Amino acid sequence: MVVPADLSPIPRAEAPRDCPLCPRLVRLREELRSEHPDWWNAPVPAFGQRDAWLAVVGLAPGRKGANRTGRPFTGDYSGEIFYSTLLRFGLARGSYCGEATDELRLEGVVVLNAVKCLPPANKPTPEEIGTCSHYLEASLMNLPDVRVVIALGQIAHVAAAKAFGLWPKSKFAHGAEAVAADGRVLLSTYHCSRQNTNTGRLSREMFERVFERALEIGRLTRQPNAIWSSERASPRSPGGSSSGHPPER
Repeated sequence: MVVPADLSPIPRAEAPRDCPLCPRLVRLREELRSEHPDWWNAPVPAFGQRDAWLAVVGLAPGRKGANRTGRPFTGDYSGEIFYSTLLRFGLARGSYCGEATDELRLEGVVVLNAVKCLPPANKPTPEEIGTCSHYLEASLMNLPDVRVVIALGQIAHVAAAKAFGLWPKSKFAHGAEAVAADGRVLLSTYHCSRQNTNTGRLSREMFERVFERALEIGRLTRQPNAIWSSERASPRSPGGSSSGHPPER
């Protein structure tokens, strides 16, 4: 039987397939395993590269998306916008078809979630978010080359900000930026959900501008854990190189 660690670039940071920590999420998982035995129905592992410079943190698996396919943002509406954006900016290659068996590969990017299991109505409780936070923290600790993090939505922002010691000083807003003590930069955007895009809260242009900013920051320094001099993330001592650096655009 395949377990989350088998599919992850950071296996030591993954939850077990039958993680028992959140009773409400466990009940839903067991119900869906009975109804849809061919679905993934387990904690969704990270997707991408171990030496990524950019990490993207989402909320949680979608019912017919990642919970079904076993890969973040795969199989639902959000994935169409998310992965097309990565492809447009050279952060992915191949093609996205909504299944984990497609030929999509990420370039310098890793995708994580604030909550690893499907929550009822896509709404995890504060207790569930807190319980799952140690997996996000472990993931970021096992990704030493990551120097820019994009949080998709308020829950992901708060989870990432807490992991970096930036909460509650760093408040959520679309386009917000914050620099952690270790030099990593946290960018935030509205989630690319159908609700946000259909209501006009988030346009494709707004979403893409956040990734353009991430690329800009990534080019300023290619040295992990660089020291940053301002909230606009200008490096004090740029230089050096690392694998998984952003492409020149």
